[in-house]
Formats: sequence, C-alpha cells, structure tokens
Amino acid sequence: MRAFSTPSTLILLVTLIISSSSQAQVQFGWDDKPPSNSVSAIFVFGDSTSDPGNNNYITTTFRSNFAPYGRDFANQVPTGRFTNGRLTSDFVARYVGIKEYVPPYLDPTLSDEELMTGVSFASAGSGYDPLTPQLSRVISLPKQLDYFREYRARIEVAIGKENTATLIDKALFILSAATNDFVINYYTMPIRRTMYSLPQYQRFLLQHVHDFIQELWEQGARKIAVAGIPPMGCLPIVITMNASSVFQRGCVESLCSVARDYNQLLQIQLNSHQLQLGDADHRTRLQYIDIYGPLSTMIQAPNIFGFEEPNVGCCGTGYIEAAFMCNPGSYVCPDASKYIFWDSIHPTERTYYILFKTICPVIDFLIAD
Repeated sequence: MRAFSTPSTLILLVTLIISSSSQAQVQFGWDDKPPSNSVSAIFVFGDSTSDPGNNNYITTTFRSNFAPYGRDFANQVPTGRFTNGRLTSDFVARYVGIKEYVPPYLDPTLSDEELMTGVSFASAGSGYDPLTPQLSRVISLPKQLDYFREYRARIEVAIGKENTATLIDKALFILSAATNDFVINYYTMPIRRTMYSLPQYQRFLLQHVHDFIQELWEQGARKIAVAGIPPMGCLPIVITMNASSVFQRGCVESLCSVARDYNQLLQIQLNSHQLQLGDADHRTRLQYIDIYGPLSTMIQAPNIFGFEEPNVGCCGTGYIEAAFMCNPGSYVCPDASKYIFWDSIHPTERTYYILFKTICPVIDFLIAD
C-alpha cells in the first residue's frame, strides 16, 4: 500500500490554505484538479464523520438537524451533518466532479438521477462492533450494506443490471468508523471490557472491517478508501472526562496510543487484504486514509494552521456539548474557522477541509484511470 504525505508537506499545504482564507469565513478554493478519471459515483459508509443526515429519518438522540449545526452550510441549513458546514466526503465529491454534496440515502425526496451519482449510508453513532449502534439506536454497518443492496436493486430497475454493475465498478467507496466503538462502547460501557482485552477487542473490530470490505468487493466495489481513527484522547469531551480541572486540558495519551495501535493494525490488514483482492481482480485499489496524523498535527501546532482553540468546541462551553446538547439555545463562537472542533466531538468544516486536502493524494491514486 502506498504511503502519502509527511508532517512537513502537510504544514506547507495548510499554510497555503490559510494564506487564501478570510478572517470571517474560510474561502474554499478549487485550484487543484484531480487526475483524469471516470468516477461515476461516491458511496460513503460509517459514522458521524460521514453522515449527512440519515439519522434525521430514524428514532435516535444522535441527530443534528437543528441549529446551530449547519450554520455555515449553504443557506444556513442544518442538514443533519455534525458540523457547521460540509464534511470531508462532500469536498471529495466536488473534487472528483460528481456533485456538490453527498446526500443521505434515507432522504425520501432523492430522485433516481441524484441517487445514481452516489449517496451516504453512514449513521452518526455507529461502529463496526454490532453493540455500538445498539447503544446509540442508530444504523449498523450491516444495515448500511443492506441499504446499499436495496439501492442497487432500485438503480437496476432504472438503468439495467449491466449499467448498474458498471456504475458500481467505477464508483469511489469511502468507509469511516471505529471511534465510537472505543469512546461510546469499550471505554464507557463495561460489557465489552469483560469479554475482551484491548488487543482482543481491536482484533474483533478488524475482523468486522475485513468482512465489510469483502462484502463491498463482492458487490462490485473496486476503489475503496478506509479511514483510520483520530487521536481519540484529544477529543474535547474525552479531555473533559479525564481532566483534573477545567484549567488543565490536554490530550489523554493512553487513548491516543490506542488509536495509533489500532491504525497500525488496520494498515497491516488492509495491505494483506489488498494483495488478496488484487490477485482476484487486478483493478482493485484498497487504500488507508490517515486521519490521526493530520489532526494530531493541527492540535499540537494550532497557530501554524490559523487555529486559536485546539481542545474545546465552538458550540456551548466546548467541553461536553454535542447532538441535542448543542442546540438553538447554546452559545456559539462567532468564528468557527478559529476552532478545530465544532462541538465536543466533531471537527469544524475548516478542519474537514484541511483533512480533505491531505487525503487528495490517496483519492488521486484510487480514481486515476
């Protein structure tokens, strides 16, 4: 598996981004062009990092279809994205020339034409461990796959089986999950800790990752990007839960170490799986997306990136607010672009944009004809 980017190139890249930003609101430029490609659609699976609003259509408290979420989205619409604007997957969709935003699959108003260029099946609060979505009452990863099969059947009716197979073959697939498995599940509830040691639980999750990718591949996916997890110990809510006082806020190294270990194991597994799938079909491209490195660099050196607040969210106190606790009655910072996090868990649109810029080489490799 190819390796992309270094901290030095990341800092240089982001410095260029910052230099073209306004003080009040980041202006997202589109000077970079993707390589020649024939990407037909984008399909996204996972958790709140890629859910554009599927949870709006289920009964759960893990929702964000209300202000101040979406404050900097088009027309200030709270779509259900857990941020003030767009997600990384939205930036990727525009970059490859598919669409401006990736819509939620469960939106009943989507036309066949909109569906054919891709959707997100992701659900905030979900994870690879089957217990995680049960705790959150959200859409599990297997159910997201079921929805993809349902999607495929609908498109086959519209354009035929052969054309649908071609569409899926040329599509870009993105998978982003696992943070909730640790933060909401393993380290918060006692059930899994009584069943698995940490190494055992990591292997348990990775088996589910493997099985999910295998099923995607059997459904025809050939361009698959799998995101690692962020430095979990640096999430504002995790810092709050572990801080000795509100005046001593720093990343929880033990949890960051768990994230690094998991990401390393994930990369090893993806390498092995790529070899296996590549032998079966040489067109298969399975790539790891590094989230930990870029986000950790932003947190450790916020000033370089133009951030002023690295460990609190923009919404409310920034210590604990997320979902219904970040609501129309909450205080909201005047300039979210100065914050790495929008609420106590989720990045701001600007952070998502910087993450998008850092993964462009991976996307380029996946989609190049």
